[in-house]
Amino acid sequence: MIEELSPAEIDAFLHEEVVGRIGCHADGLTYVVPVYFAYDGDAFYVQSAEGQKIEMMRAASDVCFEVDRYEPETGSWRSVIAYGRYEEVDEEGAQRVLALLRGRLASTGRERRPPEPGARRPVAFAIRIDRLTGRAVRR
Repeated sequence: MIEELSPAEIDAFLHEEVVGRIGCHADGLTYVVPVYFAYDGDAFYVQSAEGQKIEMMRAASDVCFEVDRYEPETGSWRSVIAYGRYEEVDEEGAQRVLALLRGRLASTGRERRPPEPGARRPVAFAIRIDRLTGRAVRR
């Protein structure tokens, strides 16, 4: 049976996970892409190379953000969907985003690699949360 997650369960789940998927839509195109993120209860924070998703979110700032976990040994799953707004951060904010991401990834045993020489410009941004929903199947 599918259950609704409580606000406390949603918050705990989002603090545990590090990979989410941004869904954006602009000029008739819908695009979904995975990203590493940090979460502080009010927003998701991401740093990504400038490209299609950044261009699309600049054009249409309303986005969707999805985080899920599937447990194959039991068939259980959880999924949270956030509706919010894309917001680029300034240089000071970018340093905070990078520190949040490094801390979050380090706590999971992962490290964020430095950009490759000649890589596209990194853009730090927040997705300010307007609404969250969460569901789960627990077996």
